[in-house]
Amino acid sequence: MPKVTGMRKPSGKVEHAKNKKGTLLRVLKYLSKYKGLLIFAIIITIIYNLLALVTPLLSGRLLDYLKDRVDNNFDIDYVVVWQYIITLISIFTLLFVLTYIGNLIITRVSKKIVATLRHDSFDSLSRIPVSYFDHNQIGDIISIMSYDIDTVSTSLSNDVVTIFSSFIQITGSLILMIIISWKLCLVFAITLPISVLFSRIMLKKLHPLFRARSNKLGIMNGYSEEIITGIKTIKSYSKEDYTLEKYKIVNKDAADAMYKADYHGCVMGPTMNFINQFTTALICVVGALLCIYEGFTYGYISAFTQYSKKFAGPINEMANIATDIGSALAAAERVFALIDEAPENVNDNKDAKEIITTEGKIKFDHVKFGYTDTPVLKDFSLDVLSGKKIAIVGKTGAGKTTIINILMRFYDINSGKITLDDIDTKDITRSSLRHQFAMVLQDTWLFEGTVYENLAYGNPNVTQDDVIEACKKAHIHSFIMQLPNGYSTILKENGGNISKGQKQLLTIARAMLLNSSILILDEATSNVDTKTEMDIGDAMNKLMEGKTSFIIAHRLSTIKNADTILLLSNGDVIEMGSHNELMAKQGQYYNLFISQYDR
Repeated sequence: MPKVTGMRKPSGKVEHAKNKKGTLLRVLKYLSKYKGLLIFAIIITIIYNLLALVTPLLSGRLLDYLKDRVDNNFDIDYVVVWQYIITLISIFTLLFVLTYIGNLIITRVSKKIVATLRHDSFDSLSRIPVSYFDHNQIGDIISIMSYDIDTVSTSLSNDVVTIFSSFIQITGSLILMIIISWKLCLVFAITLPISVLFSRIMLKKLHPLFRARSNKLGIMNGYSEEIITGIKTIKSYSKEDYTLEKYKIVNKDAADAMYKADYHGCVMGPTMNFINQFTTALICVVGALLCIYEGFTYGYISAFTQYSKKFAGPINEMANIATDIGSALAAAERVFALIDEAPENVNDNKDAKEIITTEGKIKFDHVKFGYTDTPVLKDFSLDVLSGKKIAIVGKTGAGKTTIINILMRFYDINSGKITLDDIDTKDITRSSLRHQFAMVLQDTWLFEGTVYENLAYGNPNVTQDDVIEACKKAHIHSFIMQLPNGYSTILKENGGNISKGQKQLLTIARAMLLNSSILILDEATSNVDTKTEMDIGDAMNKLMEGKTSFIIAHRLSTIKNADTILLLSNGDVIEMGSHNELMAKQGQYYNLFISQYDR
């Protein structure tokens, strides 16, 4: 039965599958979820191929009938001729209908597998550690989610039925050819080994070329994603020409790899066609000799020739399918590698418990941590009482944001202990732990949706009045009311249709709507001007009332009211105290504060 065509693009760093059997069995498990549809497709395939095997016999008999009548000067009975013709037309029509239905079923199965694989992949992405994204390009992840999954579903869902169809065709054709003439079958003793040997040689040669092609395409995809993300920076530095020249290199590498793979791949089809034509020519020659010396009929030659094509065609197609399956299994291996990534909670203690509310008392006890072998925090200890404001300052790379990362367990510490209300955070489920925090980050994040949906994102139970009140405190209400549809205005992806300062104010209002005991402000006012910063100062103070607050700031003027200020340097606390205490010491904090005011 004809294959359903679909988009098939190599993606990312696809390599030849290392565990073909295991990967194939796992793919078949996905296919088994739709076994009802697949069984229906296989039944249609059986009927299709059995009917297709009848047509050469009918056409051969019709040919012999006509030749016999002409050779013996008998009148042709056109009723008989039309019976043959109508039967053949009926069979061809039924074959068309079966093909159409079969293609619909396979398309449906393909799309269901795509949906299932993407759901499982996305579910895995939402649960894996943040560190995964430190080591994997976003462009490559997107390639897995799109091209690789399409390759798996399009190839294997089609090929499973095609293999079954080919088996029926090969078996049925061979049996009928032997019945017609076992002597003519000896032709395949010459051409079939040549075909099989050539296919094996070509497949071994093509596999590394396909791997190279996929690797180069993965590099190009990753570079493209990087450039699109940083297009504003590229333009601001007038690096368009430089970027284009670099892209020309990676594009050429990808194009060359594609050309090499496709060039050698193109040899497969014409060569197999040549072998097929050569086989047909031999059958005609041997068949003619049988007609002369053994009374073989033209109808049998015609039928045998058609069966030979039905026999050789699937064998040749199996070579192409082998290439497709190899590529699909490699893509499936990448997809399953993503799905199998260990989730964050794998490092949670087995008895980790859910917490509903906390007082907000936090303790860091001799904590050591590093993203690599190089430590960022060497021996960090800190006691934070409930409701206190802790400001963290220091140069870039000092470890300020790292403290937040390990506090929320985006990363697990190497040694030491962090407790929340005297409970080790490893004994608390990550989800319930993070529910205790409200965050306003320097890198704002808004999704495509209404202003109201973005504001109520963390607390879907808030009312319209709650949202409006929070926006008034954050000095963003008047701006929202000026939008075309007020709180129902659709924000573009990541708030692309509003300014950075306005996005920051929206995220501050969103944090106000959370019922959390701990607040994290990571450069929360970095994208607002000085006047706006002063306007929201009172609102921020109200937001922090009764909450344990961690404030990371470069503008030291924003942290003067903090209960404790930590000055970090190379992962160590070099100064600690209130603003007045640190200023009185006239140490590094004093010098840093004065230097900002002298600018």
